[in-house]
Amino acid sequence: MGNNVIKSCSIESFCEKDTFESGRLLAKDCNPGDIVLLNGGLGAGKTVFTKGFGAGLGIKETIISPTFTIVQVYETGRIPLYHFDVYRVNSAEEMEETGYDDYFFGNGVCLIEWAGLIEDIIPSGCIKVNISKNLDKGFDYRLIDINT
Repeated sequence: MGNNVIKSCSIESFCEKDTFESGRLLAKDCNPGDIVLLNGGLGAGKTVFTKGFGAGLGIKETIISPTFTIVQVYETGRIPLYHFDVYRVNSAEEMEETGYDDYFFGNGVCLIEWAGLIEDIIPSGCIKVNISKNLDKGFDYRLIDINT
């Protein structure tokens, strides 16, 4: 994995802007070869976080979740972003068809939504991000745990 200075932390987000900003700040410290595993339930804010992540890499294109294409490549930032959404992946063989290892070991940073679904093919040393809701703290509240 990349040689990064990212530290494990927990961030409280009270609105979409906070979640976006958390992604943006994480991306600033990412390097080629880093893999970010992004987990959270439906509606947790994974796409908002990813849009911020793209902004942190300097990507000007609109970031969309590649739910049906599995991977979307953005090359306009300081390093390429390989954005995976593996929610609909049913097997390791299906991931093979994407050529995922070229991305995992490529010259960009991978961000993988629903990474827990393919944990058997994920290399060690990844950055793990989990976004969770807590309705007791408000509808827009999210806890973003980053573990390196």
